[in-house]
Amino acid sequence: MLLAIDIGNTNIVIGGIKDGEIAFEARIATDRIKTSDQYGAEIKSMLSLFDVAPQDVEDCIISSVVPPVFNSVRTGVIKVIGKRPMVVGPGLKTGLNIQMDSPSQVGSDRIVIAVAALAEYEPPLTLLDLGTATTIEVVGKGSTYLGGCIIPGVRISMDALTSRTAQLPGISLDRPRRVIGKNTVDCMRSGIMYGTAAMLDGMLDRVEEELGFSTTVVATGGMAQFVVPLCRREIRLERDLLLKGLNIIYQKNKKT
Repeated sequence: MLLAIDIGNTNIVIGGIKDGEIAFEARIATDRIKTSDQYGAEIKSMLSLFDVAPQDVEDCIISSVVPPVFNSVRTGVIKVIGKRPMVVGPGLKTGLNIQMDSPSQVGSDRIVIAVAALAEYEPPLTLLDLGTATTIEVVGKGSTYLGGCIIPGVRISMDALTSRTAQLPGISLDRPRRVIGKNTVDCMRSGIMYGTAAMLDGMLDRVEEELGFSTTVVATGGMAQFVVPLCRREIRLERDLLLKGLNIIYQKNKKT
């Protein structure tokens, strides 16, 4: 079994991949002050939860956008499975032609998602990731990574709104019942959720206007399942792009 780990700003996604299929997926909270022993214990606990013994893990691959946490997780993995994980970064084969000012600065999760999407869809593609941040990235023909946009995420927007206004409460980000709210909570929920959906619709129009052609739009990330149904554009929803992409990159780079 391949252990695939993506370290995000809010959650760490842990997946087990066996014979090309995702056997299990779990999430633990990202915590910058946890030690390698603590992360090792949590990873071991997640394996146990899905009846996977450490010796069943043949290898591991990690992507990370949180440098302060990366070393603790990597060391924790080594303590649990006794193997040094492959790390997504410069030097690995991805199949992407990255046309950015500084290709090494592109987040590893952006690369992983693009690789996974290209395995499922024909380019050109516009990829949305609705997590801590909302990101838009464009992959053109020839697997060319053209760039994208980074936008404050849904929860960041909500936290900023509630922390900077004295009378607006914290709310759950459920689907709004209507656009025109009849109370404070409904007004906030509508503004955040429909506002994000409208922003994505508008950004997608501008992206394609700048490109001069239409693209297939694919969305992933924790908030995607709540926001995408509110969008007017046709958007394909893919939950497991990160784990699929990690597996593809591992297979391209594993030692034979």
